[in-house]
Amino acid sequence: MIPAEKRLELCWESIRERLPFTPEAAVVLGSGLGDYVREIERVSSIAYGEIPSFPVSTVPGHEGRFVFGYAGQVPVVLMQGRVHYYEGYSMEDVVLPIRLMRKMGAEILLLTNAAGGIREDLAPGDLMLIRDQISCFVPSPLLGANPDSLGPRFADMSEIYRRDLREALQAAAREEGIPLREGVYLQLTGPAYETPAEIRMCRILGADAVGMSTACEAMAANHCGFRVCGISCITNMASGITDQPLSHEEVQAAADAAAPRIRQLLTAGIQKMCGKTE
Repeated sequence: MIPAEKRLELCWESIRERLPFTPEAAVVLGSGLGDYVREIERVSSIAYGEIPSFPVSTVPGHEGRFVFGYAGQVPVVLMQGRVHYYEGYSMEDVVLPIRLMRKMGAEILLLTNAAGGIREDLAPGDLMLIRDQISCFVPSPLLGANPDSLGPRFADMSEIYRRDLREALQAAAREEGIPLREGVYLQLTGPAYETPAEIRMCRILGADAVGMSTACEAMAANHCGFRVCGISCITNMASGITDQPLSHEEVQAAADAAAPRIRQLLTAGIQKMCGKTE
């Protein structure tokens, strides 16, 4: 098996000549947000399948490519589709795209996802700024050998989601007239939705929203030097909070309905975080 450091370098060498610029920000587009690529001034793209030893998205709605362009005045790289642990990939596979975008030179990482609301004052369609996370239910992406080039052996996780970036996103939301809640996100493995008892456990632990991605990516991103922020789109109330059964179709429909507001917030927020305006 190729060591993570060597594999990352092989991926980088295969695409470095294809980069149109050094991105300032990187964005992972969650369920329902793939069409955000139409909102930016697109320059080029690289399909995951064109990169040697790179994981490929298998979930509907996740296109599977890096898209390069400009969000307002900011050069960005977008992940149009992520890979998930529940797809059968190793955690090293799941965070490889994050490390590769850091290798591209991006300084800020904005993670987005679809999540189930646990806190009862959240509702489908709400946007929740991630203040903190609980990741201990999935394997750490930092397990194993730790070359210095990837980050420190014992990484500080006291402020994964940077306060200054959260404040910039809150300011952008106010200016755009977009309500933005705030809370703690918890990642479980999936792919099954949680049981009502598991959701009660999550609530006791202090989680406001639950999903199947993001926390492991944020941990790896913080480890490799990204400044990290995140937004959850609440697409459903978590299991047991209502008597409605859960389905991917419901999640996708709610994410699609909320997509115009979150796309508007992404462009305004990216510019605010990078110190640029329209």
